[in-house]
Amino acid sequence: MLIINFHPFQNLETERLLLRQLDNKDVNEVLELRGNPETMKFIPRPLAKNTDDALEHIKMINDKIDENVGINWAITIKGSDKMIGLLGHYRIQPENHRAEIGYMILPQYNGKGYVTEAVKAVMEYGFNQMNLHSIEAVIDPENIASERVLQKNGFVKEAHILENELYEGKFWDTVIYSMLKRNYKF
Repeated sequence: MLIINFHPFQNLETERLLLRQLDNKDVNEVLELRGNPETMKFIPRPLAKNTDDALEHIKMINDKIDENVGINWAITIKGSDKMIGLLGHYRIQPENHRAEIGYMILPQYNGKGYVTEAVKAVMEYGFNQMNLHSIEAVIDPENIASERVLQKNGFVKEAHILENELYEGKFWDTVIYSMLKRNYKF
């Protein structure tokens, strides 16, 4: 079984991005991201309605880091500390050496390749630092942009599960993509 330890927190860098720990100063961007029906349309979770909801989300993320059960990074463009998105490892299964990756970005930064670039860095962290054997992503089958990010990073489609999640009276399909460490090109 894996021993997970996110301390000290490790920032990640890519060519254009700095991935850093989320902080309360990110509250407005978290509210903009998690409170926007457009960015949340493929995520069956409640919308953030106010700064208290956003602060609670930040606290939940940082509590998971403190407890070594999940890790998230704020995506920033080098030279600016403003958060433009979030990504991280969720639902870590130390007994299976597996974790789920999730990400979201403010709409004005869509289509610039930032998420693809950030996902690559977080995959590398997962395989090299966390010693994961596999990383999965669970997406809505209608989320074509997310599917492209995964495909660009070499993920393969494992399953399309019909109506397996109930949220607010609607059954949602999910698609599972994954990457095995042996297939990841560092």
